[in-house]
Amino acid sequence: MSNSQELESISPYGPARSTIKDTPLTKDEVEKYNDFFKASLYLSLGMIYLRQNPLLREPLKKEHLKARLLGHFGSAPGQIFTYMHFNRLIKKYDLDAIFISGPGHGAPAVLSQAYLEGTYSEVYPETSEDEEGMQKFFKQFSFPGGIGSHATPETPGSIHEGGELGYSISHAFGAVFDHPELIALTMVGDGEAETGPLATSWHSTKFLNPITDGAVLPVLHLNGYKINNPTILARISHKELENLFIGYGYQPYFVEGNDVDTMHQAMAATLEHCVSEIRKFQKQARESGKAFRPMWPVIILRTPKGWTGPRKIDDKYLEGFWRSHQVPITDVHENPEHLKLLEKWMRSYEPDRLFADGKISEELKDALCPRGTRRMSANPVANGGTNRKPLRMPDFRNYSLGVDKAGAVMAASMTNMAGFLRDVMAANSTNFRLFGPDETESNKLAKVYQAGKKVWMGEYFAEDEDGGNLAMEGRVMEMLSEHTCEGWLEGYILSGRHGLLNSYEPFIHVIDSMVNQHCKWLEKCLEVEWRNKVASLNILLTAVVWRQDHNGFTHQDPGFLDVVANKSPEVVRIYLPPDGNCLLSCVDHCLRSSNYVNVIVADKQEHLQYLSMEEAVIHCTKGIGIWPQFSTDLGEEPDLVMASCGDIPTHESLAAIDLLLQHFPELKIRCINVVDLFKLISHEDHPHGLNNKEWTSIFTANKPIIFNFHSYPWLVHRLTYKRPGSQNIHVRGYKEKGNIDTPLELAIRNQTDRFSLAIDAIDRMPHLGNRGSAARETLRNEQLKARNEAFEVGIDPPFLKNWMWPHERLNKLTASSLSS
Repeated sequence: MSNSQELESISPYGPARSTIKDTPLTKDEVEKYNDFFKASLYLSLGMIYLRQNPLLREPLKKEHLKARLLGHFGSAPGQIFTYMHFNRLIKKYDLDAIFISGPGHGAPAVLSQAYLEGTYSEVYPETSEDEEGMQKFFKQFSFPGGIGSHATPETPGSIHEGGELGYSISHAFGAVFDHPELIALTMVGDGEAETGPLATSWHSTKFLNPITDGAVLPVLHLNGYKINNPTILARISHKELENLFIGYGYQPYFVEGNDVDTMHQAMAATLEHCVSEIRKFQKQARESGKAFRPMWPVIILRTPKGWTGPRKIDDKYLEGFWRSHQVPITDVHENPEHLKLLEKWMRSYEPDRLFADGKISEELKDALCPRGTRRMSANPVANGGTNRKPLRMPDFRNYSLGVDKAGAVMAASMTNMAGFLRDVMAANSTNFRLFGPDETESNKLAKVYQAGKKVWMGEYFAEDEDGGNLAMEGRVMEMLSEHTCEGWLEGYILSGRHGLLNSYEPFIHVIDSMVNQHCKWLEKCLEVEWRNKVASLNILLTAVVWRQDHNGFTHQDPGFLDVVANKSPEVVRIYLPPDGNCLLSCVDHCLRSSNYVNVIVADKQEHLQYLSMEEAVIHCTKGIGIWPQFSTDLGEEPDLVMASCGDIPTHESLAAIDLLLQHFPELKIRCINVVDLFKLISHEDHPHGLNNKEWTSIFTANKPIIFNFHSYPWLVHRLTYKRPGSQNIHVRGYKEKGNIDTPLELAIRNQTDRFSLAIDAIDRMPHLGNRGSAARETLRNEQLKARNEAFEVGIDPPFLKNWMWPHERLNKLTASSLSS
């Protein structure tokens, strides 16, 4: 093929060129599709431009325009075109389908469909299907007090806002897992297709079981341009593009051109062929009972950006070029000729005929739109709480770890909790999944494989039988892409199910912005009355900063907590359980909750256990508390408050108390542990926060507080700066100091170790005088000795590593004081 022929073949212009050659539409149907297309495009332009005169009943004037023009038109025509043609198949085959708009700022396309289908007016009666309602519908778009230009939670039928690009495919697959009849029609923008998360998410077909799951029909929309640049996939040859998708495991079908009539026929034929393929694959798998991985269809739709708009304005390209990306004609306030051109363009969609009574005719609506919940804008799957079944939960208390003596029992908290998670999965075999990037085994959660193995639709080798834990009908979703796992989970819970993501703490930062977007979605949902609650997004972080003996500095980053703490207090929760029974209580609570992002941080290695199950439930219910079994104030005025948050910091804090008591047995020390991080913030700023009276009763307002924290120390200072006596809080946490360290040596680097804490405490109690100086010197010597031994032999001194709480007398005193 010559270069000119190739350029012509990847041009969006000309009569339809398609892989499937058929003409399923009658002439009358083509005319109806033209009318519906025009009505939709008119609404899309009206949302961007008009504040008044919604049906152009009078000549367009500047005062009819919005003072500030906002919105994006470029991708709307192709999305509308796809949406309305899929409606024909919903009606013909009674399909259960949702629409996911991947291109950025895609709201005009989906809002116009929701309005024409009648859903929008049902949800928002003030935007009625008449001239007055249309005027309100137009005005609210990208307008103060109105709605955004993405498919925000206010958009009926949406589970994907698309504010940040790259997640449409992973959200779509998440939605169809365990929804065997659902099809997620997913528009992928060609700009979006350049993102890393989108590129990895194409592999989701390797995890889709045609027996138990629905299907995703991706439509890659090649309109050629981003904001100001060509898109990569629109500028490569057909052969390369076809090979790319065959390599991904899809069968691509092309629909290309700009001639509307022939494009209607091509799109109708292609979509029907793809739906037939999907139904054929599912029928084969379900009737045979044998799952397999087919070559799922993908449509490559090439149309001009800003399709049906003016090709040029003032001899500058508009349609088919990047200038049509956002507001197509930007100077209509200042340029009378351009205002006339806009009016001519809008009138070319025949609003006076199509909206003669202020709305499209019932005949046109009946012919092209599904009814009831078969409308993609009204599908209850896209309002996930509508069809959400509560989890069947075993009693977490039955999985308790025995704690005969506080601080003197070692156990693997995570391994134990995995048994609880296994039974949650077993009891909810169609609406709960565990997600994670290749770390379920590493994170000590392998017990879950007894209830559901890892989904794997790829090839199998004999050695997979030896601990591979692979199965086509699995319940554990592992792929080494945090983005895809997070996207799957979000799509899964937004469409009515439940799940949990487990990940190494240092690399959860890969999805910082995804979690940001989900938090914003949830927060906005709280303002939308018709949005039902969805299951919480639960994130379990392990392989924590303080246990990176061989991974080193790259794996030492607990800063995800800072990211989450920045989000709205209405939707985020952070828990740092100190031991195994507290971990069980926290996981149970989070799995039962809704409309939150819950973050649980717990190490996966063996640790000291502190609380019986009964004590753990009480402690987690309060979220913060004084631990009398490790305190010596016993109702008296303390000399010092030792506080901790996190399993490893708690261990070191208790060991520091032991050191202090060895040197100063008369000290009155109050031990405090924090499970719920947001207990530290004022109740005025977070619903979980303590009021100042509660704060003072625990922390005092005038005593030194040595606070050992799991993450960066400044987060605690930020949360507590308003508190009485905040100047007395001295926080120790990770300070970006690390290497290939033993656990204790890493703690010493960051001053979170027992010796540093004890020395810090001595420095805050001047009444100790010279006794304090002597003890301080002894502790410093012991610290250096421990560090030198780690450098010499490669492990921490066993007597320090295996330390347990030694104060039997103190425990007895505490027990008697509690019983009295």
